[in-house]
Amino acid sequence: MTDLTPDVLQDRLRRQMAADGPLPLGTVMAEAARTYYAQGRAFGTDGDFITAPEISQVFGELIGLWLAVVWQQMGQPQPVRLVEFGPGRGVLIADALRAVSRVPGFLEAVDLHLVEQSPALRQAQKDRLASLPLTPVWHEDLATLPDGPALMVGNEFIDALPIEQLEFDGSVWRLRCVDWSEAEQAFVFVPGPQADPAQVAALGPAFADPVPGMLAELCPAGQQVAAALGARLAAQGGVALLIDYGYADSAPGETLQALRHHQPVPALQTPGAVDITAHVDFARLAAAAEAAGAKAWGPMTQGRFLAALGAEQRARILMRTATPQQAVQISSGVHRLIHPGKMGTLFKVLVLADPALPCPPGFEALA
Repeated sequence: MTDLTPDVLQDRLRRQMAADGPLPLGTVMAEAARTYYAQGRAFGTDGDFITAPEISQVFGELIGLWLAVVWQQMGQPQPVRLVEFGPGRGVLIADALRAVSRVPGFLEAVDLHLVEQSPALRQAQKDRLASLPLTPVWHEDLATLPDGPALMVGNEFIDALPIEQLEFDGSVWRLRCVDWSEAEQAFVFVPGPQADPAQVAALGPAFADPVPGMLAELCPAGQQVAAALGARLAAQGGVALLIDYGYADSAPGETLQALRHHQPVPALQTPGAVDITAHVDFARLAAAAEAAGAKAWGPMTQGRFLAALGAEQRARILMRTATPQQAVQISSGVHRLIHPGKMGTLFKVLVLADPALPCPPGFEALA
């Protein structure tokens, strides 16, 4: 939790760098994210970015029905923990709960848990869910979630976790750090200490023959989340549905980016005032979860996943009773979610599951 403004955070970072030297990128990202999300202004057309649930209600509805089918595959346990990580303004879970209201026994079986640190976003979630039958319990992190079988969802959650970058200087891999440049009056990237040999060893075959300037991105926090989820699911049952933009296999290159009012800006321009993210390495998430005992399904492209769940059919049903203007919005929203040139290919879907469960809905082609 933080009450820092972006200006105060940036001043604190400058003073810390002056006293202690350059900071690892991951440290700067973690501080920036806490400040940024505490403001509560990130999401929607009036914020810095818009997520799938806010593009089309079909997204949340299909996720809700997917969770209900998985619950049935699990044998309809009661109680079951329904968990969302980083719920934003609560749109996804609200649409999901409305969609499953007619699934016999489901709402009676679940208790709702939201993992959210921002007080402003917690209030937005509370307001959004006020008319729905479940009262959420909020958590700072995964550690305080109650035991038991769980249905978990994280949409654009992992991409906001801090990453580390390693850069090959021609002889060794070095941690990429951030410093304040008085000359440029800006935060800048600088070479840091030699990278941990264990990190280098774990980079994989894509980095076996590095060239000077090659970048590798690692998300230790994301791998820790995947490992924790994997261990829990293997021991207590359930699934975790992770949806994010990223790549299926580890690859060199930089994906660090920042958005301000839906436009790209330099990642280090104003820490705490912009949305700083990086593409998710789904291969590493899957490996971490499976090493902890879970079964990983995917990743599969978002377009293929939503199409398998009937996104276009659901859109046509909604359009039957819509005004002409609403029909255009419904059609364009679903098109944006599933088209390969929009979000359909860049965004991926990964399911982590109790190994005892059958193939989850939508993944039959991978079984």
